[in-house]
Amino acid sequence: MAILKVIEVLSSSEISWEEATQKAVAQASKSLKNIRSVYVQEQSALVDDGQITEFRVNVKLTFEIE
Repeated sequence: MAILKVIEVLSSSEISWEEATQKAVAQASKSLKNIRSVYVQEQSALVDDGQITEFRVNVKLTFEIE
């Protein structure tokens, strides 16, 4: 039987929500093993002078505890 843990991670990107999500997983995988899934819980963006300047995501990462 596998035991899974869920953590919440915030990440941002100047390019897209997808890149922000990829950055969250890449950074978390440096210290976590066995990441199984990512769930994008919330998306937001910063706007400056009518243009999006930063994409932000709040994600939940699920990983197996050894």
